[in-house]
Amino acid sequence: MSKNQALLLDRDGVINVDNGYVGTIDRFTFMPNVFPFLRTARDYGYRLAILTNQAGVARGYYSKEDFEALTEHMLNVMKKESIEIEFVLACFEHDEGTDPAYARQSFWRKPKPGMVLEAVRRLNADPERSAFLGDRLTDMQAAEKGGIGHRLLLTQDLPEVPAGVEVVKTYDEVLDLLNYF
Repeated sequence: MSKNQALLLDRDGVINVDNGYVGTIDRFTFMPNVFPFLRTARDYGYRLAILTNQAGVARGYYSKEDFEALTEHMLNVMKKESIEIEFVLACFEHDEGTDPAYARQSFWRKPKPGMVLEAVRRLNADPERSAFLGDRLTDMQAAEKGGIGHRLLLTQDLPEVPAGVEVVKTYDEVLDLLNYF
């Protein structure tokens, strides 16, 4: 059985505007042009999943239930836009958290590869043919440790990036690369 091609997506800064600790619906705003981008990625044959660190739960800024309600809202809006996200994986743990239930380190917390490895397994994905789109170096580190062949850093800055990471400024640049992979 052949493996799938996956596009793993960070959430804050890729799917929605990153206002810092976005954990409730009232603070959530989709990025401009994200819907046509995601539809086209699906048309290219990529299976889509979102992998997000959510330390706001560990820090007590919002609850796990708030995050779950926001995720349901986000997925419902995407469904109305004809976008199928296979699943959302989230890491609530943070070693500096104030909520004892989540105040610890986790193999799922990026830059560690736990969420990436789980997504590859669930999607039956070929990691070498798959891509990770994130807006932080921790996303790129998790993708590299998880064996993802194409690591795309969405940023307007020109940071010093590790070897093997492509810096992209727009969704159109991402689509050009995805069509090439």
